[in-house]
Amino acid sequence: MGSPVRARFRVRSAAAKSGERRMPDVLPKEKPTLVAPEKIEYLCSMDLSYLVREPQNITPETPLLILLHGYGSNEQDLFSFVPTLPEDWLVVSFRAPLNSQYEGYSWYDIDLMNTENRIDVPQAKASLDGLLQNIMKITNHYGLTENETHLCGFSQGGILAYALALQNPLLFSKVACMSAYPEEKLMEDIVKDKKKLEHLRFFISHGTDDAVIPLEWGRKAADLLYDLSCYFTFREYMNGHGVNQKNYMDLMEFFRK
Repeated sequence: MGSPVRARFRVRSAAAKSGERRMPDVLPKEKPTLVAPEKIEYLCSMDLSYLVREPQNITPETPLLILLHGYGSNEQDLFSFVPTLPEDWLVVSFRAPLNSQYEGYSWYDIDLMNTENRIDVPQAKASLDGLLQNIMKITNHYGLTENETHLCGFSQGGILAYALALQNPLLFSKVACMSAYPEEKLMEDIVKDKKKLEHLRFFISHGTDDAVIPLEWGRKAADLLYDLSCYFTFREYMNGHGVNQKNYMDLMEFFRK
């Protein structure tokens, strides 16, 4: 479940090349030089490292966008969306806590050959808990008391975005899930009170030729969100496991509405 877009920035930890499964280094020895004059820093919050783009002015109403990359990728991947995202948004792209089997990081281990236990559920739930904790810390750090918080996840990150939003609907607003599906084993604790779900807005996209996460799996989201009476847009694109130009343009339009 790799990256949909080539990362614009490269900050690689030595741990990414090893076969060990351990927490990534807390901080690089030196802050990387990224894009100026934007206020982009490489930070770490207890468990999860992340990249952040700060808008020129931050108020209690400043929207927060959380980016969640896919399996085998890193926090730089979806951060490449920054140039076309609203300039007044605070954008945070997290790095998953585990080293993947290949280069990059993962939110949980996967075994595509094991149909009964395709995902490591304890790891996935631990990542959900860690994400929620870190999102709240960032929200408190910037004093975002009257803002909207949005989610955008690709593949494995999109799977977690479904769970985060449906388990904690009052915390989020817009939710984009690309090349993902709602994992049943993470849907056990979702909120089903339609009053608490009615403000959520979902953008779901999937490639018709996705060989990693079949389109049929992605379509399960439409059934689930319909049953929950959630507002959603489901779009299919002539593409594989990735984000093509039309998909990207539609995603940006969704965030700018």
